[in-house]
Formats: sequence, C-alpha cells, structure tokens
Amino acid sequence: MDTSSILQFSRPSDDTLAILFAGDWKLANKLPLIEDVRKQIDAEPKIQRITLNAREVKNWDSSLLIFLTNVIDICTRNKIHVDKENLPQGVQRLLNLASPQYQRKGVSRTVTHKTFFVQVADATFDFIRSSTEILSFIGEAFLAFMKFLRGKANFRRSDFFTIVQDTGAQSLPIVSLISMLVGLILAFVGAIQLKMFGAQIYVADVVGIGMVRVMGAIMTGIIMAGRTGASFAAQLGTMQVNEEIDALKTLGISPMEFLVLPRMLALVIMMPLLCLYSDFMGILGGFIVGVGMLNLGVTEYYHQTASAVTLTYLWIGLFHSAVFGVLVALSGCLRGMQCGRSASEVGYATTSAVVTSIVSIIVATAIITYGCEILGI
Repeated sequence: MDTSSILQFSRPSDDTLAILFAGDWKLANKLPLIEDVRKQIDAEPKIQRITLNAREVKNWDSSLLIFLTNVIDICTRNKIHVDKENLPQGVQRLLNLASPQYQRKGVSRTVTHKTFFVQVADATFDFIRSSTEILSFIGEAFLAFMKFLRGKANFRRSDFFTIVQDTGAQSLPIVSLISMLVGLILAFVGAIQLKMFGAQIYVADVVGIGMVRVMGAIMTGIIMAGRTGASFAAQLGTMQVNEEIDALKTLGISPMEFLVLPRMLALVIMMPLLCLYSDFMGILGGFIVGVGMLNLGVTEYYHQTASAVTLTYLWIGLFHSAVFGVLVALSGCLRGMQCGRSASEVGYATTSAVVTSIVSIIVATAIITYGCEILGI
C-alpha cells in the first residue's frame, strides 16, 4: 500500500499546514513515518497552525493514536497550534485522556507556594478540623466499645482472632531482637559509669527497672506503631480507595464496629503480653552483658534483679503498654479511614499513622510519668 494515499499534506494558507488522514490506520498495514511530518514542518518555518483531518479514515486502531500523539508532541516543541476539530470523536476523547492537562484531579498532590500568613491560617484551620475529626473518631470508638461490652457489637470473631495472631505471635521476632538490643545497650551504658565506682552489680538494677517500668513498653509500642499501626492504615486506606467501606455503610454495617473495634481490642489485649515478653528479653540482654563482660555471677545477677524490680514497676509498665495499644490502634485506623480515593493517598495515610502513633506514645509517656511522680510511685 502506498503510504501517500493515507497521509496527504496541503497548504490552505501561508501559516497553516493541513494533514489529511485517509484509508485504514492499523498496525497490520504499512503506515507512514513520523519523519514525514517532521520534514514538512522543518521545510516551512512559517507554519503557525496545523489542522488534523481524519474524517475519511475508515478503520483505525492504536497506530493512529500513536501517530497523532507524536505529531502533537512535535507541534508542542515547535510552539505550533494544533486543530483537532476534524478528528473523530472517539479519537479526540482518547487523546484528551492521554493529555496531562486532562488527568484526573487528586491523583497526585501539587505543591503551591503560599504566603506566610496564608500558611498560618491554613495550618490553624487544618488543626481545628483534624482535632474535631479525632475527637469524633474517639467518641465513635468509645460507643462501639460500649456496645461490645453489652454484647451487641457487629464484627466477625474470625477476623478478631486473625488480627490477634498478626499483632501477637507474628510480632515476636522483631520484638525479641529490638528488646534484647535495648537491654544490651542499657547494660553497656550503665557498666561504663558503674565500673568507675566498682558497682557493676547495679547494672542489674538499671536494666531491670528501666525495661520493666518504661523502656519495654515504649520499645514495644514503637515497634507496633511501625509494624501494626502502618498495617492498619494501609488496610483501611485500601478499602477506602476500593469503596469497600462505602459498601459496608450502604449495607447498614458500622465500619467502626466491623473494622476498627476488632483491631483495637486485639492490640489492647496483645500489647501487655508483648510488653512482658519485651521486659524478659531486655533483662536477658542485660544478663548477657553482666555475666559475660562484668564477670557477675548468674545467681548474684538474678537476686539483684529480683530485689530491684517490684510489682509496682511491673504494673506501671503494663499500664503504659495498654495505653500505647489503644493509641496505636486508633492512630492507624483513624488515618486509614481518613485516606483519600487514590493509591498515593494510601502511602500518605500509612506515613501519617506511624508519625501520629509515635508522637502519641511519647506524649502519653510524659503524662503517665508525671502522674506517677505526683502519686509517688
């Protein structure tokens, strides 16, 4: 097939080039090269406008769209206006979909430069709006928990046990590693100072009290914030993108009871158990340093730890962990429920969940520590 019969050029005026498309434009046929169009444009530097006419095209597939896209790219680089009115409606719609300015809004975030006062005002309104959303979410979670206590909460028990397994048994390897390393670090730091006074035995006090009272709970909370909180946000965020949460609402099922409540209960139950395990692994790490490097006796180290660690410290640590479990679960579920309708928003929600969880853990630790100081415990 002669390609000149399906692609013809004409000059309606000095500054206009008309391109006529005809025949069949399919990949199976021999098609013109884009170089033919480029040569026509380069040969006439006065061209300011190109009209595309494909009214006589009988059959076409993606080859026509690719050719037209390349023509439009050449015209854009040469600052030539393109007239697409004489293209078939289907071709125009597909070209519009492929054009950047017709992309769906909200798929990616745009960065805009704002003045200082506008940024302050936006930050203030965002804080007020987010605070309202957080309080509303906490209130709904509390009501769902009350319904659970009355035995009227609507969620699948199988989902609950699956979440318990994911947040509990599957978290043991990373909790073991981090907690033992924290115990080793505390023992090293304490040993450097205590060896100056010949009081190496008190390494057991430093590690035992530090891990049981607060460090075990904090490290477990941060681990669960990065592992489980992010997972909750990603799961609910993906459900939000896929409109599964909207489907639950349409069916009359409360997302707070069906999705948030089992995750919150699972984490509140498993966090104290993980905290106990973290305490043990941290003390074990201190034991390795004390016995292996400071030449302390096994029995001596054990009795020193047992005399230093009291039940009061243990209950304070468990209270920390239970509070952290609530905070991590609420932060992850909140950010997941607030997720937008695009895939990129899932990533933002996951990041926000981790940051919110860790900040909440630090603030809660300060509040609880100050409260214990007031109570004298």
